Amino acid sequence: MPKHHIFATKFARVYPLYVQKAERKNRTQQEVNQIICWLTGYNQAGLQQQIEQENDFETFFVQAPAIHPNSSLIKGVVCGVRVEEIQDPLMQKIRYLDKLIDELAKGKAMKKILRQ
Repeated sequence: MPKHHIFATKFARVYPLYVQKAERKNRTQQEVNQIICWLTGYNQAGLQQQIEQENDFETFFVQAPAIHPNSSLIKGVVCGVRVEEIQDPLMQKIRYLDKLIDELAKGKAMKKILRQ
């Protein structure tokens, strides 16, 4: 089965869209970064390096220091698909990130977004 095209999409191309989505709803780039770092284990420097290197989503998640253990608590629907039912581990991580950014844009408190 061929890989989904999102795997080869450059994270640096999608990142500004995450920020724009958040900022349209009066949230900040710092909050977007906090969510990404929480999910992936990157620190701010590591995240910036991924953006500068223009790695694709597959590389971005393969090189992630540690996916947060509470990521399994992320539930809900993104693009008409329940994130907890996605079989492909990489696609699930991408959709987890999408779901967290959606929650941020909908005004959810950071404490709830980060499953604390």
